[in-house]
Amino acid sequence: MTVGTHARRARVRVTGAASVAVRPVLEAQRRPARVLAVFPQGVYLEVRTDLEPSVIAVITGEAVRLPNSVLLAAHLPPVTVGDDASVGDRVIELGPLTLGVRRWWDPAPPLGPLDAATLAGAAALLDDPPNPGLAGNGTVGLLASSCADGWLLGAVTAAEQLVGLGPGLTPSGDDVLAGLLVTLRHLGTATGAERAVRLAGWLAATVTYDARTRTTPISATLLHCAAHGAASPEVTAVLRGLAGRQALRPALRRLHRLGHTSGSDLAHGIAIGVTAILALSGTQPPEPNATVDLESREPNATIGLESPERTTMSGAPATASGGMP
Repeated sequence: MTVGTHARRARVRVTGAASVAVRPVLEAQRRPARVLAVFPQGVYLEVRTDLEPSVIAVITGEAVRLPNSVLLAAHLPPVTVGDDASVGDRVIELGPLTLGVRRWWDPAPPLGPLDAATLAGAAALLDDPPNPGLAGNGTVGLLASSCADGWLLGAVTAAEQLVGLGPGLTPSGDDVLAGLLVTLRHLGTATGAERAVRLAGWLAATVTYDARTRTTPISATLLHCAAHGAASPEVTAVLRGLAGRQALRPALRRLHRLGHTSGSDLAHGIAIGVTAILALSGTQPPEPNATVDLESREPNATIGLESPERTTMSGAPATASGGMP
């Protein structure tokens, strides 16, 4: 009797290290996923889940370690966009690959205490980022000025307008916001600037609300990560440089090299955040990279509200100069 057989691809079982930012999705019940994008050193998987972040980057050691990454010390199987996968129970199945998560890494390591005067000295070394994607954009200027003034309405309005602004997998507007959020979270906490940390909370809620419908899936995921202070090592290295924990200029150069404009846009957001932290903590900030003359604007034209009363982060009306009374 002849028995028919079908050739089967042997499964390749490997282990990896995952970011704690994607732990909720990885430890949840197994769910279907699909290949969202493929690049030489990894793939993006979009998981069918209501949990955030919903996009996971499966990468080799040569790729940029995004805060939603799972690292493996093996070659990825050949896959194409749209291929099926599954994620959950600490396992990723992709083609013949079964990747078990055995270790975790932290994309948001705390900086420890930092004196605001030290931050001000380091901030003076921040140069204008080369070729940011939104150079001269008025909404970015409004965001910068509003954050520094503690004008919550202006900051939230600008942030809403920047979500999804620009081309590519991670639009420039999202990169600016991600750099700003991570900076406010980490350096705001390190310097004890409570107003900056509260501002981060408001902006985080603004940019992550329904983010999947407002920008690309991968960018929505990175905004959710940034809202909790999670970022790539290139970003956290700049924050460590600003805190005096390592050399700043080499870290800035590495950040600027990321992507086409992503590194410069992230650096732009970091600069906005540093200026805001210093201003909100009462420390003399350096000259901001982008400003807007808020007093010359018609508030209704920018904000679209019938009652444009300007309120600072403390909840009190601002003075005519935009500062605290």
